[in-house]
Amino acid sequence: MIGTIVNTLSVLIGSSIGLFINKGIPERISKQMMNALGLCSIFIGIQGAFKGENTLVMILSMVIGVFIGETLDIDKHVNHFIYRLEAKFVKDKNNQKHSIADGLITSSLLFCIGSMTIVGCLNAGLMGDYTMLFTKSTLDFCSSMIFASTLGIGVLLSSVFVLVYQGGLTLLAMLAAPLLTTATINEMTCVGSLVIIATGLNLLKITNLKLMNYIPAMFLPIILCLFM
Repeated sequence: MIGTIVNTLSVLIGSSIGLFINKGIPERISKQMMNALGLCSIFIGIQGAFKGENTLVMILSMVIGVFIGETLDIDKHVNHFIYRLEAKFVKDKNNQKHSIADGLITSSLLFCIGSMTIVGCLNAGLMGDYTMLFTKSTLDFCSSMIFASTLGIGVLLSSVFVLVYQGGLTLLAMLAAPLLTTATINEMTCVGSLVIIATGLNLLKITNLKLMNYIPAMFLPIILCLFM
């Protein structure tokens, strides 16, 4: 778990610095930085999407995963919880550039979904190798500064999601080692990368997708690859 803890601290420290410098960034520059982050997200997503080798697994994972997400309406429940926190702790919403939900959901997905996260957690759980998670921590430190300066305190709160998600994935790797073949990892990366592309499209305000409802799709390749 040491890799996850280091990664969580990197997001905490980076986002804290980003929140501090936020006051000095004009709104017009902040908007263009958001557009740049959206484009970078799409690029990262496209890179990872080509990791997949079985298109049918990707399609079934997305369709079934979104069906599960929409049926449970994960996005609604997550947003409802965040808005309750926001109402309790944020006194003046009119001075906020972005809601807590915007920062939390967007940064959580970008920090936690991708090949470096999946492979890094698997290496940590299976072999005790933290090299990739330490590398990712450096990247997330820089990214969290930029995100927090534009998206606000929600980015800092995403460190909790990083801790829970990456810690859980590391434990999953230890328990489900026989099921996590190279093909399974590639398909999980592919599906996760599609969610990152969707995140980029939302950042660019091209779409308004309920991103949290896509999360179940990421884990379905573990099951589908057993049969395909």
